[in-house]
Amino acid sequence: MSIASADDLSLVILGAGGHAKVLLSLVQATGLNVCGVCDPELAQQGVSQWRGIKVLGGDEVLETIDPATTELINGIGQLVGSTGRRRVFERLIAKGFRFPVLVHPAAWVDATAVLHEGVQVMAGAVIQSDTVIGPNSIINTGASLDHDCCLGAHVHVAPGATLCGSVRVYDRAFIAAGATVIQGLTVGEEAVVGAGAVVVRDLAARLVLLGPAARHKAVPGE
Repeated sequence: MSIASADDLSLVILGAGGHAKVLLSLVQATGLNVCGVCDPELAQQGVSQWRGIKVLGGDEVLETIDPATTELINGIGQLVGSTGRRRVFERLIAKGFRFPVLVHPAAWVDATAVLHEGVQVMAGAVIQSDTVIGPNSIINTGASLDHDCCLGAHVHVAPGATLCGSVRVYDRAFIAAGATVIQGLTVGEEAVVGAGAVVVRDLAARLVLLGPAARHKAVPGE
């Protein structure tokens, strides 16, 4: 786990929506310096400042930034079925950019946990021993991951969700707000656990679990 420090490279936030706001608060709470934000909509509106930092421009600005001197913060949120966050991450990784691990100072992350590139851990989150979290995943506000959980890439554990011990979550799965996954279970690739749902048996890839009644349906195609 390589968490950004005040001595690291310059940081640029991608996007200026709600998720980006939370990330800006996170990095400011850790004492990191964000030199600007890239957001096409703000650039089109001619906005020069966003929440006290400089608007650098739209996506084209990234062509002028040296990956050797600047790291990126993926401020694009992750909704059910959306692919924009993942596409941006993969495209810019291929161009040589790096995305630091970000952990809010009010989160608890055990020293044995492994957080891969671009993982974002928000305030109040708890990540217990020997948990592994894949690249570009979000552990959102107040979420809890107990011991020996293993999450793939591009996973979103939404605010207040709970994964009990030894839960396995595959790539691009979405655990919605307030959901609970009972210990030792598996959530398949691109599966969705709905808000407030309780998972009491394995959830297959691309299925959706809606609410406490444990209703299942297939994830619609993108």
